[in-house]
Amino acid sequence: MKKYEVMYIVNANVEEEKRTALIESLAGIITDHGGKITKTNEWGMRDFAYEIDDMTKGYYVVVNFEADNECVAEFDRLMRINANVVRFLITRDEAPVQEAKK
Repeated sequence: MKKYEVMYIVNANVEEEKRTALIESLAGIITDHGGKITKTNEWGMRDFAYEIDDMTKGYYVVVNFEADNECVAEFDRLMRINANVVRFLITRDEAPVQEAKK
């Protein structure tokens, strides 16, 4: 399994209870498909640098996880169709490359 990080923004208009349930369900997508969540960091409500679909704020969440390619592909698919997720970005968390000894 490879290490990944996903940062996503939840619509600011989503109520706190529903937002908590949404964050848990998104984490459940990873774990249900064989992935393992190593860290979840909720940054909270932040202002956008520019308007996105007439919104100026969003609730930021960063999740570090380990998963295989199929899990990441399914997570990506489900994030794209979720109306409460404003934006998201999945990146591979790679170990630093060591320089060869001379």
